[in-house]
Amino acid sequence: MNISIGCDHAGFEYKKKIIAYLSKKGYDITDYGTDSSESVDYPDFVHPVAKKVSSGRSKFGIVICGSANGVAMTANKHKKIRAAICWTPEIAKLARQHNNANVLAIPARFIDMKTTNLIIRKFLSTDFEGGRHKRRVNKISKC
Repeated sequence: MNISIGCDHAGFEYKKKIIAYLSKKGYDITDYGTDSSESVDYPDFVHPVAKKVSSGRSKFGIVICGSANGVAMTANKHKKIRAAICWTPEIAKLARQHNNANVLAIPARFIDMKTTNLIIRKFLSTDFEGGRHKRRVNKISKC
């Protein structure tokens, strides 16, 4: 399974650790940067992730910044993207089960790496429930 990842300077250290964690688990990772902790504009690294996920060439995306707000807002501008800010494994599970989220937005300044790995594991291992949730998810892109 291919996972695309991108971050800004606040998420750079987490991104490196996430890539190592996912690679160890056998995932194919496409890294869109950034490649240092030098200040950058997060949309430059999130748009390519969202494009790859919306095209179907990546099953999921992971985007990281300090609060996760900016990266989630940017990703959600793309058709077929449902980016969810997740700060606990339970939120990640619900984002997948009820919202069919396909991009995980991580707030690097507010959660530790151990929690991040638990969130990622839960997000990637949880299926969309469909049913009444499918009807609701279908209404998201009606605007």
